[in-house]
Amino acid sequence: MLPYSGAHQLTSHLLNRETKRSRKLFETLEEAIKNVGLADGMTISFHHSFRGGDKTINMVMNVIASMGFKDLTLASSSLSDIHSPLVEHIKNGVVKKIYTSGMRGQLAEEVSRGLLAEPVHIHSHGGRVHLVQSGELNIDVAFIGVSSSDEFGNANAVKGQSRCGSLGYAQIDAQYANKTVVLTESLVEFPNTPASIAQDQVDAIVKVAEVGDASKIGGDATRMTTNPRELLIARKAADVIEHSGYFKDGFNLQTGSGGASLAVTRFLEDKMVRRNITANFGLGGITATMVALHEKGLIKTLLDVQSFDSVAADSLARNPNHIEISANQYANPSSKGAMVDRLDVVVLSALEIDTDFNVNVITGSDGVIRGASGGHSDTAAAANLTIVVAPLIRGRIPTVVNSVLNVVTPGTQIDVLVTDHGIAVNPNREEVKARLINAGIPIMDIHELQQRAESLTGKPKPIEYLNNVVGYVRYRDGSVIDVIRQVKE
Repeated sequence: MLPYSGAHQLTSHLLNRETKRSRKLFETLEEAIKNVGLADGMTISFHHSFRGGDKTINMVMNVIASMGFKDLTLASSSLSDIHSPLVEHIKNGVVKKIYTSGMRGQLAEEVSRGLLAEPVHIHSHGGRVHLVQSGELNIDVAFIGVSSSDEFGNANAVKGQSRCGSLGYAQIDAQYANKTVVLTESLVEFPNTPASIAQDQVDAIVKVAEVGDASKIGGDATRMTTNPRELLIARKAADVIEHSGYFKDGFNLQTGSGGASLAVTRFLEDKMVRRNITANFGLGGITATMVALHEKGLIKTLLDVQSFDSVAADSLARNPNHIEISANQYANPSSKGAMVDRLDVVVLSALEIDTDFNVNVITGSDGVIRGASGGHSDTAAAANLTIVVAPLIRGRIPTVVNSVLNVVTPGTQIDVLVTDHGIAVNPNREEVKARLINAGIPIMDIHELQQRAESLTGKPKPIEYLNNVVGYVRYRDGSVIDVIRQVKE
């Protein structure tokens, strides 16, 4: 114990009454970065709530590069096509290592060609929290882009211009990072509520022109489809849910990314009304369709870790039972209570699925990284019924194959595959198969679907790989479930 030595021994920064309220505010990003003590070799993090509309990562990385920092570990909850400038930052030695749930575009292509000296770590959304809490992923400085913040750091993304809605992934970074920098488009009056990011987690605040383009959140993997084939698959999946044994009053639902997956909720509405069924909660990436069902009283509560479109973002501000949750509450397998463990039904997409029901959502048919692990393995492991929706073929490429190029979600956790050519049920779920057959839904063996796909496309030429590993696929518990090898060109 130390003897008393004055009222402000720990709070000397409060002695200046003119600056104590604005002590966290910095005129420039450079000043904020200097203040939080960023150094070579540290780990920096970002959230991906703006998806393809994100402007924070490129902005911050350009400043960091100009300041001369090297050998950083980049830990963004996910990366998109828009982050192609990271290629140069890797080549120039600014970024040495990457942890992310996925990547696309030029960055993904270059990483697939061996751009990084160390393989990229691909984790699930819940698995990322597990890595942070276990200490493997120790975030030194978190950079969080928001649409509004007050001068003390109470921040959210439901007020202001670029509203992305839930900051469920950023909440983990703010909680565990050694230092947190908030980039905000708008400085508002204290206290800014609701506070998705709280003032006692924030070290520095910088006002910037733009953190993201919210209009680009609902695109690509989160688009609402009008494709007839995807709608057909979605309709079939809704029929499967209806007769699966889990379509009961108070059931809990999540639909993952992908056109067909997101469209399933459209076709559940009539079934819910007809059978007087109300869902207890809808989980995950929340969409306009889920909001519509919530506002019609068909889904009691929306639990939102990431808003997939502007309608969902605005609903989060408007509807008291549309609730923001953190990635830890969402899907961390080592948390004291993950929402995914309460799921009855989850509908997921796939780039590939094989005859053992293993699913690949990370590499394309050419072996190149072009997707994301996301919450796929998290929800599949936890839900009572896991449905994968996918077309039998894409172009001239089979989706149902003998063996997937990379396993992200093990087949033991997949229950039903729904394609435009037929439905297959995992042999582990004979009771589900029996219910569907009794309801008059035709069921095929997955090997039949694989053979039909091959008859339509021909047998794909095997990909030739080099020995070089360019990516580790981490399962939700942190273990390495597969590796991504560099394709021979």
